[in-house]
Amino acid sequence: MRPLVVTTFVTLDGVMQAPGGPGEDPSDGFSHEGWLPPFFDEAMGEQMNAWFTGAQDFLLGRGTYEIFYASWPQMISDDPVSQGLNLKKKYVASRTLDAVEWETAELLRGDVGDAVRALKAQDGGELQVHGSAGLIQTLLREDLVDELRLVVFPVALGEGKRLFGEGTIPRSWRLAAHSTTRSGALLLTYQRVGEVEHGAVGPEYD
Repeated sequence: MRPLVVTTFVTLDGVMQAPGGPGEDPSDGFSHEGWLPPFFDEAMGEQMNAWFTGAQDFLLGRGTYEIFYASWPQMISDDPVSQGLNLKKKYVASRTLDAVEWETAELLRGDVGDAVRALKAQDGGELQVHGSAGLIQTLLREDLVDELRLVVFPVALGEGKRLFGEGTIPRSWRLAAHSTTRSGALLLTYQRVGEVEHGAVGPEYD
């Protein structure tokens, strides 16, 4: 059984839409594309390199696949991110694409949940998801995410697609690693624990 790991950039209020720049995802009138670059620093880049190095394969939604395909094949280098995205297997989940052109990319067929469960059942290393806001919602609803790697930025936007949307299954998570960057971003790794436990606090319960 291989782990499914979601890595994403997120604001303090949970928004993950269009962190990189203009034109990435202006859907629903989103007006804050490119909120990430002012906070990017060397420590963050080193952590992203380490995370990408650990991937065996990638799982991408249509939007993220198209964004990556438009740029990374033109930036082939020894950089771990470039090496990973250009050379490793990429599974693409889409209801609208009939084919994918990027070398080593493969379009998932049929039900996404069933297809991802089959991938997870294989022997091997990490199956990594990057970006892919819509796909992440499906994976959370299907309870398929084993680990969350979040880069939380010190900015709140008040609008946009959020990491945890409607339909998220209640689950508890264990903080497995954490660090901070000079720009004030938090690098957090959470591993899924299981069901949410409930209790009560207050003087009457002491």
